[in-house]
Amino acid sequence: MSDSTFKQRLLGLQGNLLNFAYQLTTNREAAQDLVQDTTLKVLDNEEKYVDNVNFKGWVFTIMRNIFINNYRRQVRSATVVDTTEDLYHLNLSQESGLSTPEGSFAAREISEAINAFSEEYKVPFSMYIAGYKYSEIAEKMSLPLGTVKSRIFFARKRLQGMLKDYR
Repeated sequence: MSDSTFKQRLLGLQGNLLNFAYQLTTNREAAQDLVQDTTLKVLDNEEKYVDNVNFKGWVFTIMRNIFINNYRRQVRSATVVDTTEDLYHLNLSQESGLSTPEGSFAAREISEAINAFSEEYKVPFSMYIAGYKYSEIAEKMSLPLGTVKSRIFFARKRLQGMLKDYR
């Protein structure tokens, strides 16, 4: 097959490729990106096409393989990237542990231990656990940022010491 015939057949499939890509991605922009990636891959591998093979099937297989590889790459790299100031999301627990009786007992023990703190440690630590950033806590309490961080650190250390049996 000549170079111009190959490109003409590929251009003739662009509409079909876009429809198939949209079915795979369910997103118009992602579908357009997939069509573009497929077109480039087909052009790069023109010499690998055997003339007696179904051209449309060959191109669609390339698109499907690109989609599957991209999906697998996304799944593998699905790590949480915390872009918040002070990286406070990394310190938040993702699971409450209340699904078991032991978990609810531990939660009650932890709450009692936190309530035993003096106000200067309990308030910033409770705000921190609720998801406030260090800077937000410092602003609301009219304290320097370093003071807030050290109070939360000492409250956490004290709590770990009080509840060391739960590890």
